[in-house]
Amino acid sequence: MPVLSPTEVDHQLSSLPAWRVEAGELVRTFSFTDFLGAMRFVNRVAEAAQAAEHHPDIDIRYNKVHLALVTHSDGGLTKKDFDLAAAADKLT
Repeated sequence: MPVLSPTEVDHQLSSLPAWRVEAGELVRTFSFTDFLGAMRFVNRVAEAAQAAEHHPDIDIRYNKVHLALVTHSDGGLTKKDFDLAAAADKLT
């Protein structure tokens, strides 16, 4: 899958306002009322990621879940990253 240009990344970000690019990764931190809510979300993200065959880096800190997406095999951000970010937004 082709790596997106900076202009394409900006265009994709316009539809995902809660996400940002940090150190070459598409990132967002989600907050939940408690640990179990965070874990339920992580499990839903895991199912979506497995179906897409595209797996995020996930950091869980009590009620906060930090997702980081990048297509390592292609060396940067691709449409896969933005598609999974949009799917994660719908799971909250």
